[in-house]
Amino acid sequence: MAVQIIDRHGTPLSLSSFDFVVNINLRGTIDLIRQLLPAITKNEPAGSSEEGDGERGVLVLVSSVAAFDGQPGQLAYSASKGAIASLTLPLARDLAPYGVRVVTIAPGVFESAMTKMMSDKVRKSLEGVMEFPKRMGKADEFAQLVKEVISNSMLNATVIRLDGGVRMPSKM
Repeated sequence: MAVQIIDRHGTPLSLSSFDFVVNINLRGTIDLIRQLLPAITKNEPAGSSEEGDGERGVLVLVSSVAAFDGQPGQLAYSASKGAIASLTLPLARDLAPYGVRVVTIAPGVFESAMTKMMSDKVRKSLEGVMEFPKRMGKADEFAQLVKEVISNSMLNATVIRLDGGVRMPSKM
């Protein structure tokens, strides 16, 4: 639901609606991470010292291109997804001594149950700002990147945009 910081009647955004989105996207992510870490940090390190780096796991977080290119009405969503992108490096630094990597994926517009409800006009408008390919991403493309993140130990402490080059304009 798009809600601007102040509406046309001069009514400011309610903090409860802001908190609702931030609690789901940011607090929910942090809560899951903090509950998983005691188990992940106790994992047996992968490989011996000669064969591996002693990795115990990798956290793959999900942000959004809205963290960088937020649209009008996306204040809470963009803030919460921006926070996920921003915590990637300090979280990776906190977890480095335990052999746990952190990578965040910031997807653009992907095919989903929500995007299937879009009108043709909205879909065409979105496709108009996409560079290449001029289509929504597919679930298997997201999964392919997750597999690469998991298998490539050099991917750590970074945010990867998976968006086909889209840079969302301020208005569509």
